[in-house]
Amino acid sequence: MDSAGLTIIKNNILIVDDHPFIIQGYKNAITRYNPSKYEFSISEAKDCESAYNVVTDLDTVAFDIAFLDISMPPYEEKAIYSGEDLAKLILEKMPNCKIILLTMFTEFLKIKTILNNINPHGLVIKNDLTFDELLFAFDKVIKNERYYSESVLKMLDSQEQTVEIDLFDQQILFHLSKGTKTKDIPQYIPISLNAIEVRKLNLKVLLKVPEASDIELVREARNIGLLF
Repeated sequence: MDSAGLTIIKNNILIVDDHPFIIQGYKNAITRYNPSKYEFSISEAKDCESAYNVVTDLDTVAFDIAFLDISMPPYEEKAIYSGEDLAKLILEKMPNCKIILLTMFTEFLKIKTILNNINPHGLVIKNDLTFDELLFAFDKVIKNERYYSESVLKMLDSQEQTVEIDLFDQQILFHLSKGTKTKDIPQYIPISLNAIEVRKLNLKVLLKVPEASDIELVREARNIGLLF
């Protein structure tokens, strides 16, 4: 409670981004938000490893809101490869934390996958981001509302067809991503080698990379959110 008798609401905030100037921009916006009502304690991290250490530190007080860049240097030792993995860790440790994800991705399927897997309180395409927009998003989320930036809303409202694949295709991509040779995949999936070859060709056509190698196919599947 302040000197005027008003109750001050305290919030713990986490900001994770590998660009220091972006972190500073977020901090500038947050600290200017309704200072007569809110007080903010802000922690920051520059990559998946430093964020993992903050989140798993037993002395860390649970965060109320976390701003997470999706594309960051990974922490392979703990299988934290992106802001999405970090969001899952935070929600596991701090289930009441509101997640705001920020990304440069503009592929519809990737955005849809993020919404399905994380269901964040906020999802912002960085190209939409301005100081005022950040304040608006923060206002929405702190009031327990959801905020999707303009580009996200346009994608969700569009009639663009999404790429859908079945379980066998998903398993083929998974085993290819692990370095399994095509001739060995029938050991793991109950379909013939010929069927796997046909499915691989169909996947390459579907993802518009018909001449791609297996590595390039896997890379494209990751780029559009079919594979993590």
